[in-house]
Amino acid sequence: MRHRFAIFSTAILLLAPVFFPALAQTVEPGLERAVKWKWNVAPPTSAAWGLPTREIPVLQQRPSTQSGSAAALLSAQDIYTVKKGDVLIHIAKRLQLSVAQLKEFNALETDFLKIGQQLRIPSPEEKRLLKSTPKSSAAQTTAPPPADIALSEVLLLRVFLDNQGFGTGPISDMPDPLFGKTLHLYQTARGETLDHPTLVERAKEYTRDTLGTYTLRADDFRFIAPPKAARAVSEPADKPNPKAKPAPTPPPTYQEMVTADFLAYRSPWEFVAERFHCDEAFLRKLNPSLGTQPVAGSLFRVPNVMPFEIEKIPATGLQPSADPSQPLSATITDVSTLEIFRSGRLIAVMPVGRARPGLRGRGEWTVLDVIAHPRLATLQEDRVVQVEKRSPFYTNPNPTPATVRPVLAQEQYLPPGPNNPVGVVWINLAKASETTPQSFGLHGSSVPAAMQTLEGIGGFRLTNWDALRAARLLPTGTKIQWKP
Repeated sequence: MRHRFAIFSTAILLLAPVFFPALAQTVEPGLERAVKWKWNVAPPTSAAWGLPTREIPVLQQRPSTQSGSAAALLSAQDIYTVKKGDVLIHIAKRLQLSVAQLKEFNALETDFLKIGQQLRIPSPEEKRLLKSTPKSSAAQTTAPPPADIALSEVLLLRVFLDNQGFGTGPISDMPDPLFGKTLHLYQTARGETLDHPTLVERAKEYTRDTLGTYTLRADDFRFIAPPKAARAVSEPADKPNPKAKPAPTPPPTYQEMVTADFLAYRSPWEFVAERFHCDEAFLRKLNPSLGTQPVAGSLFRVPNVMPFEIEKIPATGLQPSADPSQPLSATITDVSTLEIFRSGRLIAVMPVGRARPGLRGRGEWTVLDVIAHPRLATLQEDRVVQVEKRSPFYTNPNPTPATVRPVLAQEQYLPPGPNNPVGVVWINLAKASETTPQSFGLHGSSVPAAMQTLEGIGGFRLTNWDALRAARLLPTGTKIQWKP
């Protein structure tokens, strides 16, 4: 019976990639062969950071077709441009707003308007949260509409925790085990209340608006790659299909990565999602009216967190100086969270994932220097997996690695950028009190939503925004304890 079960299990594993394609992808796109090679971290060769400047499309407003209607007043991004003869009270009335609401949402101090001035129009949820919106008793006894994402308690707590330095991974409105663990750490290790309703009220008090807005700028496209040409779906020559949709943009190949000068974001969606610590699928859910390739001037609804400003990451000087009066220490627990302490008090929590299966630390490690804008170098020599020989009577703690030969005569590089497999920051680690950096360290990730599931290159991954946080918190010499 056991033999039959083993055969059945093997058959299921072999057929899984056929019937469940999602299960077949276990490696970051483009790195299917590269994960088997040795890689070294290298500093950038230039202080330049980003793509060369290019001409960027800018959002054009829709022409007015129905004078006097609210729909005609709005552009594609809910922005109205003041025209000759406009008066604030008339604009507000036609948009079913009060003058007070329109002034509060646009931070207007007077009723005076200028021709060409742009006014942002609040969404129903944004309108509800304005102080100038009347709070009726009937509204307080009515359950919020299910589609109102901003009222999600999970979203509120994720935004609150993130702003407190307790990361829960890419923000969404759905709970997961990591969210639960981080919430528990905040409540217990920080000495906060374990009473959930009290914590929610505290989060509401601290987080006035769960969501904010962000207007995509032309300068942002220095970090966003031009879109690939989409491949049309093939059709028989005698049956043309004018409605054929383009196929999804394919993931990058290894050759595309090594021949690029900068590994930029692949779309404005990816840029904005990472800027606001957000899951890209959730960002699309928040902004259903935006197209596949939003242009400069597009207005996004985003989680209200401190933005990750990639354009401001300096090439040097990220690490702080050690302060003996407020010593820092850190732990990596169960290879799932980096926890940072100041004078014994927990001040930050960051999700961690390992780039290679089985990669672990032992005992105590030391933080060395930080490499910003890192590159990755390889000679395409196979990475040797050292396996300790154990028996009831003997353990070899230092197995001798097999000899491997490089394939290339000169190193090949993956260039810097947010989509480098080790992200935008690399933190060197050494064993205990040594000063020689290991081949793996703490670093960013090009796959923040999948950094704990997909195999890749590097060591212990953080999201790019958390890697930058960690670099700015951990001075050289900080001790890290590894805990199961």
